[in-house]
Amino acid sequence: MSTLQDILSFNEQFVENKEYEPYITTKFPDKKMVILTCMDTRLVELLPKAMNVKNGDIKMVKSAGAVINHPFGGIMRSLLVAVYELKAEEIYVVGHYDCGMSSIKPEAIKEKIIDRGISKDTFDTLANSGIDVDEWLQGFDNVADSVRHSIHMIRKHPLMVKDIPVHGLVIDPATGKLDLVETDEHLTK
Repeated sequence: MSTLQDILSFNEQFVENKEYEPYITTKFPDKKMVILTCMDTRLVELLPKAMNVKNGDIKMVKSAGAVINHPFGGIMRSLLVAVYELKAEEIYVVGHYDCGMSSIKPEAIKEKIIDRGISKDTFDTLANSGIDVDEWLQGFDNVADSVRHSIHMIRKHPLMVKDIPVHGLVIDPATGKLDLVETDEHLTK
């Protein structure tokens, strides 16, 4: 049986047995927070536990490395929607130690892309369109600096209200320990 079939079979029982009931909540975060974090598998359950948040408390946005690499991309749009439409009053950027993005090298990814059947000509087409694939795929050397970069992108965004506190943390994916990188504590209500 495929993974999809496993999921659908499980889901049928999940719904039939009303196992969803403990998760019923509204679309508005109870703790009025939005968290931008990494998509790392180790953080799926650890990060909410380490931050004392549960289903319904927060909005969570995920990207590789908790990085905002474009001011008008989907990540920034999600943060703006969380603030203006979903009543989030604080933003947390949470990176993590031992992040896969700290070892990402554009050339290695491009080789894997080509090995999977994408033509080298595609990279030429993108370059001729003004897209710097190497810059877009680039990882980072220091997680705290990367968190600061994302915080800066949020704070300086022309559509982001200036009285929203933006905090930066780095979590240990083994223990859940949070290290403070930067805070807007003076703005916290």
